[in-house]
Amino acid sequence: MAQRALILSLFVLTVSQKAPAALIQTQHTVMAAVGEQAYLNCQLMKSKDVHQVTWQKILPDGESNVATYNKYSKKLVNAGFQGKVELIDAGLQNSSILIREVTEEDEGCYRCMFNTYPDGALIATTCLKLYELHGPVLHVSESNFPEEVVVTCSATGRPAPTVTLNVLNQKLNVCIDSFKNTNGTVTVNTTCLLMRSYDNSTQVECEVQVPSVPLKKDSVMIPAAQLSSEDGSKVDTGSNDADITLVIAAVVTVSISLVVLLWLLLWFLRRKQLNSPKSWCKNKEDPEVIKTPLPTVKPLMNRTPLMHEQNEQEGTRHRASSSKKMIDFIQQASSRTPRCKQKLNL
Repeated sequence: MAQRALILSLFVLTVSQKAPAALIQTQHTVMAAVGEQAYLNCQLMKSKDVHQVTWQKILPDGESNVATYNKYSKKLVNAGFQGKVELIDAGLQNSSILIREVTEEDEGCYRCMFNTYPDGALIATTCLKLYELHGPVLHVSESNFPEEVVVTCSATGRPAPTVTLNVLNQKLNVCIDSFKNTNGTVTVNTTCLLMRSYDNSTQVECEVQVPSVPLKKDSVMIPAAQLSSEDGSKVDTGSNDADITLVIAAVVTVSISLVVLLWLLLWFLRRKQLNSPKSWCKNKEDPEVIKTPLPTVKPLMNRTPLMHEQNEQEGTRHRASSSKKMIDFIQQASSRTPRCKQKLNL
């Protein structure tokens, strides 16, 4: 059995060939963040008589076997990759490896070989590329002019990140510089000179990205510019105007409230005065009482005794009649103005 496996291996090495792209499905490039895990997969698209699957890492001076799987020995990870690489989805038609906690040393190209009979080894290659992205970091510094500020956004990554500064409704002139670090990462700085607004604060947004990695954002608010007075001191146009507006509004509100209260007080006093008994009696007197004169008796002079007696009788009847009319008039007036009854003298 061992001899047969050795003969088969020698045969595979002599007839190995690169598989057509349509025969083996794999990813040409796999991106992974430093410290995370990477998943590499190869799958035969046509059924073949596969005796062994081998994963290799391509090195500058050759190849290094990483893991193998066959009908007899099952899963096998080479000593240099144990604890680092795990052979998963082990099969003769589909095979995958998992690289844990990837570092710079794990970056590179790997190939999977399906050792078949009689076609030999079918090979496909996939490359692992690492990425790092730290940032963005926004920094705002004063310029030589109060209406200008210097905004800088930086990010460090692998490969070199793209750093973009954005301000709403404003086109920026930016300066970009970068340098490579000893660990293989690249730091990119994007700087712009920003004109400050005199009315409102300005929001500056920074976007950073590396290929195949989600976009990262950060933002900062730039306060509104301050006007300078004649003596050189700064005048905060925003906050002072707001305070003055609040004071004026408060004064107007208090003044209106005082006027309304004073008007209500006067109205209440006037109403109370009109509703008092004296005022009511004064206003409620019957105009007929005032305008109608009391009956008068003309003096009797130069009359004869008979005429005098007749006149006396007539005067007595007239006085009785007048007294009765007066009593009836007073009773009518009293019924119309009951509250003033005590004011009338019968």
